[in-house]
Amino acid sequence: MNLNTSSPFHAGEQAIQERLGVRSRMERFGRQVIQGHLPEQHREFYRQLPFVFVGHADQGGWPWASMLFNPPGFMSSPNPAHLHVAAQPIVGDPLADGIAPGERLGMLGIEFQSRRRNRLAGHVSAVSDSGFELVVDQAFGNCPQYIQTRALEFVTPAESQGNGFDTLRSLTERAREIIQAADTFFVASYVAEGTGAASEGVDVSHRGGRPGFVRIDDANTLTIPDYLGNFHFNTLGNFLVNSRAGLLFADFDSGDMLMLTGHAEILWDDPDTEFFEGAERLWKFRLDHGRYLSGAMPVRWSFGDYSPNTLMTGTWGEAAAQREAQSRREQWRELSVVRIEDESDQIRSFYLEPVDSVLPTFQAGQFLTVKLQVAAEELIRTYTLSSAPADTLYRISVKREPAAGNGGQAGQVSGFLHNHIKVGDRLEAKAPLGGFTLDASETRPAVLLSGGVGITPMVSMLRHVLHEGVRTRHMREMIFIHAASNVGERPFFEEISALVGKSEGAISYHSVLSHVDGAITRGSDFHHAGRITREFLAPVLPLGDSDYYLCGPPAFMQGMYDLLRSLGVADKRIFAEAFGPASLKREPDDGAGSEMQLHAADEAIVEFENSHFQQSWTPQSGSLLELAEAHGLTPAYGCRSGQCGTCKVRLLGGQVAYQYQPDAVLEEGDVLLCCCVPAKTTDGRLARVSLAI
Repeated sequence: MNLNTSSPFHAGEQAIQERLGVRSRMERFGRQVIQGHLPEQHREFYRQLPFVFVGHADQGGWPWASMLFNPPGFMSSPNPAHLHVAAQPIVGDPLADGIAPGERLGMLGIEFQSRRRNRLAGHVSAVSDSGFELVVDQAFGNCPQYIQTRALEFVTPAESQGNGFDTLRSLTERAREIIQAADTFFVASYVAEGTGAASEGVDVSHRGGRPGFVRIDDANTLTIPDYLGNFHFNTLGNFLVNSRAGLLFADFDSGDMLMLTGHAEILWDDPDTEFFEGAERLWKFRLDHGRYLSGAMPVRWSFGDYSPNTLMTGTWGEAAAQREAQSRREQWRELSVVRIEDESDQIRSFYLEPVDSVLPTFQAGQFLTVKLQVAAEELIRTYTLSSAPADTLYRISVKREPAAGNGGQAGQVSGFLHNHIKVGDRLEAKAPLGGFTLDASETRPAVLLSGGVGITPMVSMLRHVLHEGVRTRHMREMIFIHAASNVGERPFFEEISALVGKSEGAISYHSVLSHVDGAITRGSDFHHAGRITREFLAPVLPLGDSDYYLCGPPAFMQGMYDLLRSLGVADKRIFAEAFGPASLKREPDDGAGSEMQLHAADEAIVEFENSHFQQSWTPQSGSLLELAEAHGLTPAYGCRSGQCGTCKVRLLGGQVAYQYQPDAVLEEGDVLLCCCVPAKTTDGRLARVSLAI
């Protein structure tokens, strides 16, 4: 690797930053915050600490993470370039084998109760009976993510004498206990290419998570998630150049220390990453040898609380359950109703948890396909989730629909949910699906426009963006506009207002009411009276390139789409949740390709193989689902708009054409009855289609 010695980052760190697209930004940032001396606040910080973590490499080149202890004041900085450390390593710690002048050390000062931490790399300039002196090569502060709070107390010398140490070549039962219970560990790594650059040397860093975040694969192997961090990639960058690593697990209750050294491997695209909440990537550690020091620490810690960022991450037990849940996405699963809340005069929310295992993950904006027994009839419907992917429960928010005007069917299920479903009841559901989704990491602003119950995917999106903003420290700008008839029919007003307050200005909310009475106040109870017009919308929209999301009744979406196009918004930037087949007539951008050309047959013979009869089809017959229903068959269906996949069947012969592009994912040989028709043959013969119905 070609090392840029003027950079605060060495070649390994630079390579990972380049791989992940943050190289230029981190170079600018690093030159400002990574310093070759200790600022005054850092000098004072080290003076007040009663312990410090130290990373070093032994004579065999194996890295170790260690700890030094003494009452506050044992570290002092006579000037910004130096740090004096008056402490001796614990007996049994490899650091006790000797610290020599010129040796590179990494240090991590951390204050658990305040979650403050500082990293330092330097080289030893002098050694004495009381300790050593370090010349600072690099120093910088770290953010408090994933640090659990703890209170420290020194114990008596008799309590901290320990029972010696054991050498390990594999993980003992006691080592496994410590690792499985750990919510924190420390990792040492180093680069020594001999250039003399300040970016070389030893690093020791903190890793935190919920107990169970380190997986024990076998007697010598651990798998560890790597969460979103500061993008320095000091540890992983070192691994890229030198795979050797040292791990320290401290049992904060007993004073035991587990010190391991071996090789690390970065797993960039391991499939397990998908199932571990919060993991950006994984890395493996393979033990070469280690030491177990019993009761060696002269301090004990009492646990305080978890970092908010830690609570946004998973465990390997949860990852295994999620993998199993994802493998059953196509199956019907029982969900239990655990809470019911009214959101408006017409909309009621049902909170659902699985009867077995965990909920499959989903993307904000997707819908749930549910199945209910209503009056001895099995009915299937789809409802958009109003919960966020990070929530522990599914939430569907259902509007009570009158049967009239909905084909006599739509109101049947919503009425049953409103009138009969109670806490403790169960329903069946398939894993969430749908292509109307939002990427919280996108840098373009997003404008959400909804009417009536079309608010449900928007609430999911807003909740998701806020969660990801806290987790990643990047909050996508969101402008949410919702139209309702009146206050009584407007759902989620308090919830959305709370989300806006937590977003620190990243989310704005405009409540539009068609009818306003004198009991409510503009600005606090609503924001605009009347309809969403060009005059209202134009000054609200963000400048520059943005994404637009529409959801609501067909007439509302078409009106909003036409209005946005008249304001110059590109068709490709407008995304819509379909309430039914072909509910939005689009105007392609100049130069854009036209809609998919369908080649429907003029007439055809359709064979329903399992039912043992044939039937003629013409365009007036509608979709193959409508044809089947017209002749007494009752295939399962949900959305009737190509989204949920419930009406999927095997095509045994012939070809079909789709009236519009479905969202549901299809395996080869499957078709969606709700949105396909027989396809025209290329040789002019009468089309024939055979279906497994």
